[in-house]
Amino acid sequence: MNKQQLAAKIWESANQMRSKIEANEYKDYILGFIFYKYLSDQLVQFVSKEGMTADDIKSLTEKDTDTVKFVQSNLGYFIAYDNLFSTWIDPKYEFDESNVRDALSAFSRLISPTYKKLFEGIFTTLETGLSKLGESAGKRTKAISDLLDLIKSIPMNANQGYDVLGYIYEYLLGKFAANAGKKAGEFYTPHEVSVLMSNIIAHELKHKNTIEIYDPTSGSGSLLINIGEAFQKYAKNKDCITYYAQELKANTYNLTRMNLVMRGIKASNIKTRNGDTLEDDWPYFDDSDPQGTYHALHVDAVVSNPPYSQNWDPSFKENDPRYSRFGLAPKTKADFAFLLHDLYHLKPDGIMTIVLPHGVLFRGGEEGEIRKQLIEQNHIDTIIGLPANIFFGTGIPTVILVLKQKRQNTDVLVIDASKHFIKEGKNNKLQTSDIKRITDAVINRESIDKFSQLVSKQTLRDNDYNLNIPRYVDSAEAPQSWDLHATMLGGIPNSEIAELQHYWQTFPELRSTLFTAKSAAYSELAIDKKDVNRTIAKHPQVLAFIDAYNQAFNGFDAHLNTQLIENWQSVKRNQCESALSTELFNRLTSINLIDKYQAYQFLSDQWQIIGADLEMMQTEGFAATKQVDPNMVIKKKNGQDTEVQEGWRGHILPFDLVQQTYLNDALQALAEKETRLAEIASTLEEILESLTEEEKEQDTIKDSQDGFANAEVSKVAKIFLKEQKDSKIKFTEDSYEYKMIQTSRLIDEEKTLKKAAKEAATALHLKTKATIEALTDEQVNNLLYLKWITPLCSELATLPNAVISQLTNQVQSLADKYAVTYSQVANDIKTTEQELAQMLSELTGNEFDMQGLAELASLLKGE
Repeated sequence: MNKQQLAAKIWESANQMRSKIEANEYKDYILGFIFYKYLSDQLVQFVSKEGMTADDIKSLTEKDTDTVKFVQSNLGYFIAYDNLFSTWIDPKYEFDESNVRDALSAFSRLISPTYKKLFEGIFTTLETGLSKLGESAGKRTKAISDLLDLIKSIPMNANQGYDVLGYIYEYLLGKFAANAGKKAGEFYTPHEVSVLMSNIIAHELKHKNTIEIYDPTSGSGSLLINIGEAFQKYAKNKDCITYYAQELKANTYNLTRMNLVMRGIKASNIKTRNGDTLEDDWPYFDDSDPQGTYHALHVDAVVSNPPYSQNWDPSFKENDPRYSRFGLAPKTKADFAFLLHDLYHLKPDGIMTIVLPHGVLFRGGEEGEIRKQLIEQNHIDTIIGLPANIFFGTGIPTVILVLKQKRQNTDVLVIDASKHFIKEGKNNKLQTSDIKRITDAVINRESIDKFSQLVSKQTLRDNDYNLNIPRYVDSAEAPQSWDLHATMLGGIPNSEIAELQHYWQTFPELRSTLFTAKSAAYSELAIDKKDVNRTIAKHPQVLAFIDAYNQAFNGFDAHLNTQLIENWQSVKRNQCESALSTELFNRLTSINLIDKYQAYQFLSDQWQIIGADLEMMQTEGFAATKQVDPNMVIKKKNGQDTEVQEGWRGHILPFDLVQQTYLNDALQALAEKETRLAEIASTLEEILESLTEEEKEQDTIKDSQDGFANAEVSKVAKIFLKEQKDSKIKFTEDSYEYKMIQTSRLIDEEKTLKKAAKEAATALHLKTKATIEALTDEQVNNLLYLKWITPLCSELATLPNAVISQLTNQVQSLADKYAVTYSQVANDIKTTEQELAQMLSELTGNEFDMQGLAELASLLKGE
């Protein structure tokens, strides 16, 4: 299975195994063991490359001081054979909880002094938490064994491009965060927000050969890692980035270190501290050499998602260089304390992004004064309002602030992205198209209606330095208004037709085709309302628009085929999606009305599939496309969840695609059988429903599931058939006897057909397996085209029709809005009242009824 499937499987199993343990705690155990596996496997790979045989590795002990020092000098740590992860899961090895405790203790003891800051205490959370995995040593051993068995399938491939471990680690972090409620905010920034911040920073720094980046509230370390990955799209090598991280909570600090190490980052490029950022600031120095390693920390980029509006102690910090230029944040809200801390640590050409609650934009007092100084000193570059409920554990709206130490421009870009998200469970989530829309606006510094606005410093002064987003960007939908004249007298206001001006700019003649003037200020439909759709769709300018769009994408499929399939080996996956998006946008440059970000979303969604397949192909070779794997599923066996094989599945090429392409006759034959089975089931249901309750109980033909009891139906049908033959009578179609005979025949046909369908499905399944394994390279390329390129081109082809559909709906809505005037409604009401009064006059009743009816009639007549 690919890394996405493996991650999902591990999460599902882990969630079942954790039982009553809180998700936020259980993550420390599983992620700790994943990290230990990584270090263990790294050591085995290293000594194997150095020439050690399997037998040599079995003799690894800490008594061999020369080998210990050699391994330590290269890896920073040493693990003896008895403590290796691979030894623990060896069936011949008698594993016990104490093995883990001994191994973790030995690891701490055998850290190289040079790497002490990186590795010391990294397993403390795991070591101290083992006791929570069970009440007895036996239960703890069982729980740990289950965990080891779960993660043993994660490959620790030496090819860093095939980053399975890092992907799974990040996947599990996100899943644990989603299940940890408010506690999630302590360690996790949603991936999409992290990517947005990283893309902004990476683009700013793309001209640099080496960079230093810093997160003062690092949590899991995902923000730093995402910046690193984003910058690598521009960098010449991955070792040109130095990572600085500080985190207050020890267990979360350990997550940072693990995450950074497992991404294959050189140990010398990782600088981490466990401490209170506001109270215990850098400069950085190594405890083993304070004077030699001392240097003030100023970096190219700072990124952070600090705890929101927490208390802090500003006492005696008036002269702290972080705050002396701007003032101190109030003690009940540390938001600006974190922001100023980040700004202080920037180099002169540095950039920072920080996530904070909306309140920092408009709160007064000390915060208002700090905000004023930041604006006047030209540090605030961009404000991005995020959707509410985007972070785990809190629904409060948040903003990303982009600041720079020095800027050429003096305006501030304000972006309202609060409406740009999709719903996912309880949370809102940025789509990749939302991230790109925001990033492009930041890079291009664009003012876009209802989305972004460049605001001058003078305007900010005029607004008393209040940065509240709605003051500058109105993203709210305009409330629906009604024209009084049109409501009373009919017609469609020209002003409302003009609101569709963006359509009329592309289709200038279409407006006069659809509308005709009624007066100077009002129009009416020039065609019958039912012809609106056809008139728009067939209009020459609309047809020309569709043709121009198709011409713009002429050859796009061939371009994708060349880039992705013919040259699959040379595709740079971390740069390819960006290059394809540029190609996509270039083709859309001259096409109005099309939402280029919707087109990008189609590309991005499809790239998830293409990128995953390319990763496997480039790592495992082209032969991976012809590989078939056992399809493993979880089934209950003796009350336990057990993994069993249920057929086969394509490693890269899906069975259904292969069947549709190369085994269509067999697929259609099977489909015909399944269709006939569905028809039989429907007919049997209709017959059963047509029977009376007495008939259903007769001869016990109904089973406990409210279906037919097949054996009893067969017996009854045989009796009726014999009776029909002997007496030579013909039962009518609505008779009980006829229905039983028909039911019996259908049941027999169903039984035969089910067997045939099952055999055909099995045969098709095995034939598909054999077909994939025997595919020619040309056939593989054809299937990759159908899997990767055809769906994308098909989705892109829908965009012009979506525009036409939107225009049609809006024109029809305009026509409906004023189709009936108020006077027509009033006349209809008056006519109805008169008709009702006339009907009342024809009614009879006693003296009191008549008095009541007379009063009602008077009211209806307006008397």
